[in-house]
Amino acid sequence: MNEQLRQIVLSGSKTESAYIKIRIRPVKKKDELLFQAAAWDGKKEFHSNCGREEMISRILVWMERDFRQMQAETVTATASALVSKKGRVTVSTKKRADVCPAPELSHNRTKRYILEEGTAVPFLVYLGVMTPEGKVIASKYDKFRQINRFLEFIEDICPALPSDRELEMIDFGCGKSYLTFAMYYYLHEKKGYDVRITGLDLKEDVIARCNKLAAEFGYEKLRFLHGDIAQYEGARQVDLVVTLHACDTATDYALAKSVKWKAGVILSVPCCQHELNGQIRSEILEPVLKYGLLKERMAALITDGLRASMLEEAGYQVQVLEFIDMEHTPKNILIRAVRKENGAKEQSGKRRELMEFLHVSPTLAQLLEL
Repeated sequence: MNEQLRQIVLSGSKTESAYIKIRIRPVKKKDELLFQAAAWDGKKEFHSNCGREEMISRILVWMERDFRQMQAETVTATASALVSKKGRVTVSTKKRADVCPAPELSHNRTKRYILEEGTAVPFLVYLGVMTPEGKVIASKYDKFRQINRFLEFIEDICPALPSDRELEMIDFGCGKSYLTFAMYYYLHEKKGYDVRITGLDLKEDVIARCNKLAAEFGYEKLRFLHGDIAQYEGARQVDLVVTLHACDTATDYALAKSVKWKAGVILSVPCCQHELNGQIRSEILEPVLKYGLLKERMAALITDGLRASMLEEAGYQVQVLEFIDMEHTPKNILIRAVRKENGAKEQSGKRRELMEFLHVSPTLAQLLEL
């Protein structure tokens, strides 16, 4: 806890009431060394500053009460602490091969990204997001922010992933695969996980290009397949399923397969929720539903709300979070589901009542037979 500290990240919330993540870094204010805690609740970030001893006390309380994982980075080393469900603490440290630059200590500094500007990332250079010197292309800065925001979600769920075996991951509807490459690079190259990632998409030319790029960068366990989400049967056990902007009911098929595989984590950004828009009927809500735009937006929100509820019934702890708008759609809701022991079966009655009230029958309910 000094000026050589780059950051400490607390994650893996033990309770729903806890913050999702807390990031701690040293700052200087009027020549006094303080430590700033940035606590993220899924929507907003809250900042507080305090001295060294008080911050140490806070960290100890947070780790005992609220979090399961702590990752620390200094100029010369990295360290991690994991707390098991039984309270057993495992600590590991590792010296860096190369000494990192000292951290920026200004109080109001620019946002620090997981993939930092100034450090060239090979696949981002190839895809035209960065220059060979690591500078982000101005027209691609939104894409750069989106990739980093996605990796923050990945960072948050790392405590829920096994660390003693190869991890199987699938990206349904991977498209040009900016985020698929980012996920592989972050988990395998930066975090050291043994991962095997499969990207699936309907565009053969895009799949061929992605496979060529993966081979060029030596990403041996990253592959891309041409195929339809609903027909895919190429896995038995999956640790992480990503489905970003899969259109309409394609999201439902991806979620249903994830539940069937008992996937440990699901990250889904739904898109183009047309199905319920054509079904929803309610005399009580008619004063609102008669306006097409409002009906479309209500149908989209109800679709995703029902999806989240059904995932909870299937045995997942679910959060609905704000993502960054995609390039071709303003949809920015992310459903994050982490598998737990038991489902919330008591919710099924109220969900069915809502479906009957609105006269809707979502594809996911049929696929999961709920």
